Amino acid sequence: MAKGRGSARSGVAAALVALLCLLVHSEIASAATYTVGWMFNVVHWPDDKSFSAGDVLVFNYNPTSHNVVVVDSGGYNGCTASSGAQVYQTGNDQITLTKGQNYFICSFEGHCENGMKIAVNAA
Repeated sequence: MAKGRGSARSGVAAALVALLCLLVHSEIASAATYTVGWMFNVVHWPDDKSFSAGDVLVFNYNPTSHNVVVVDSGGYNGCTASSGAQVYQTGNDQITLTKGQNYFICSFEGHCENGMKIAVNAA
């Protein structure tokens, strides 16, 4: 009799693990990927798009001429990056959005001021 109860518990445990894997996979599968042509006057690129936390932005650019820096609202508005800001420089950077406002600028001199920045709100 004990052997039968153990089998039932194992079956329930296996079903729960399978369900958990399915939920994790569906969460990952729902994330969208957006390609950002990282250039001057890109500031309005997000305007006609809807983003969710977990979506991925792929920034494509020439790494000898540009970079992507994650900043806060002050850094976005003032076109400045703090000393501890995350700087991406590969020319093909993949950045996962977090819930709320996400701000990105190019910190090369004059680039942010010429519209090389985006603010993305992820639901």
